[in-house]
Amino acid sequence: MERANQSIVLEFILLGFSDDPDLEVLLFIIFFLAYMIAVLGNLLIILVIYFSHNLHTPMYFFLGNLSFLDIGSTSTTIPNMLVNILLEKKVISYLGCVVQLYMFTWLCITEMMLLTIMAYDRYAAICSPLTYRTVLNWRVCVQGASVMWAVGAVSAMAHTIATFRLSFCGPNRISHFFCEIPPVLMLSCSDTTLNEVMLITTDIILGLLCFLFIIISYVFIVLAILKIRSTTGKQKAFATCASHLTVVILYYGTLFLTYVQPKSSSSPEQRKVMSALYTVFIPMLNPIIYSMRNKEVKDALKKIIQNRLYSCLLTFVRLPS
Repeated sequence: MERANQSIVLEFILLGFSDDPDLEVLLFIIFFLAYMIAVLGNLLIILVIYFSHNLHTPMYFFLGNLSFLDIGSTSTTIPNMLVNILLEKKVISYLGCVVQLYMFTWLCITEMMLLTIMAYDRYAAICSPLTYRTVLNWRVCVQGASVMWAVGAVSAMAHTIATFRLSFCGPNRISHFFCEIPPVLMLSCSDTTLNEVMLITTDIILGLLCFLFIIISYVFIVLAILKIRSTTGKQKAFATCASHLTVVILYYGTLFLTYVQPKSSSSPEQRKVMSALYTVFIPMLNPIIYSMRNKEVKDALKKIIQNRLYSCLLTFVRLPS
């Protein structure tokens, strides 16, 4: 009887960052530009890898997956936030919140595993260069990517079902700019102990274990690089890892500050800032990091641009007068 008298939540209100109209205009411009740079930059990386045959290697296959994940994660959260900034009533439907939470969780978990696979790719390339193409052949790469996406999907489904099996009796105001598990759990009038245990378990099994695997891989990579006699060889070997290592530090740093930090020492505003970093600003930086610090990507992009310009010039010259 008590449950029957409880109100049913049909939509959630996303409080976002601010109610100040002037600040909202500034936030809209910043996030819109960051979103466009993230999408276009990552799309450019995918196209460069696709059209450049010399980039058809395991390393760039996984980089293409990373760019696809970055486009997905930003597109799952930012467009809805931009629309809500323009509207007076900043709402998301119950079903929309379910879909958004599932998609974001799926992409976030998958990206953690992808960064781990990319660390193993660098380990195999530097520590066992003679067997690299045998160990990481195309079949292994595709199977690894498939398992990664499947595990992320199943894990996200488990978290989503566990979250929305809870009762939401009101209030329905989420102190965030998108539907993420921790702020949604705060609105439930049910016992969330199981959900918190699931989050901690995911943090330990997937987050910390993946991070430890990356650390161990780089310990062996550093030891292998130190054995290289020539300075040029050392620099070249380290250059192939620098971009991935930078992305790992940025991504895991913000995730740990968001999910591992005790509730007592974190605030909703701090969580929003950290979430903004790994939902839009890190995906925006990833193409810049991989293009600016990677000679092969820069050369491939330059070659594509030159070929396109040559084709356009050739077409213009052949036009009848």
